[in-house]
Amino acid sequence: MQRTRYYYLIRIQYLGFRYSGWQKQPGHKTVEGMLSKTFKHVLPDTKFKILGSGRTDAKVSALDGVFELFLENTPLSDLDAFLGVFNRNLPPDIRVTEIKPTTEDFNIIKNSKSKEYVYLFSYGEKNHPYCAPFLYNVIEPLDIELMQEVAQLFVGTYDFSSYTARLKPNTQVVRAIDYCEIRENTFITANFLPEKSYAMVVRGKGFMRYQIRMMMGALIQVGKGELGKQDILDSLNPEKKITLTSVAPGSGLLLNEVVFD
Repeated sequence: MQRTRYYYLIRIQYLGFRYSGWQKQPGHKTVEGMLSKTFKHVLPDTKFKILGSGRTDAKVSALDGVFELFLENTPLSDLDAFLGVFNRNLPPDIRVTEIKPTTEDFNIIKNSKSKEYVYLFSYGEKNHPYCAPFLYNVIEPLDIELMQEVAQLFVGTYDFSSYTARLKPNTQVVRAIDYCEIRENTFITANFLPEKSYAMVVRGKGFMRYQIRMMMGALIQVGKGELGKQDILDSLNPEKKITLTSVAPGSGLLLNEVVFD
């Protein structure tokens, strides 16, 4: 019997603090694993497959993530009703915000036009413990104005091989950054947040593993006076062979938006 496949694009939010990243891993709690477990519960007799738009690291969160759902033979008859049922069965740190049908021609990886990530941080005083899941706390003073100036050096097309870990052969290290700015945090607000916190906002088509966290780590070093503007320029020149070692914690990073063609 010929199988019929149905395709859906699903928008999602999650707090990544208790998850070992997006991708399924044996013996670890992951976002993809939790979604699969919930699908098996609410659609017990349906074959399905999940494909994310990318893989977030351990403790990384999403304000607007997206994945594709493939169903065999049986479509979802009422998308609004299913969204309600699915959310009721998901844990409180994962929420589906939208379900839309798509087509076989759509490719969640190739049709991704840009991704925007936000890295939240504060400095100067120890934060309230409730900030830990999504705000990196730097105790030392930082030169924010210099960090804002240097962050703009990342905009453009460069070899970012200094900004990834365990570089594998054939990895595409030349990446284009469309936007990179440090500004005051308006993405998350709460009465336990410090009076002032900051966000590094980065937008591009795709990023390597740890790339944004290492960009943030380098900027923190700039703010502390451990690196200068020329060090960042040199790090984007492959002939200089600069080695960077600072990786900002995953808990400060949020996937803020995924835009498709």
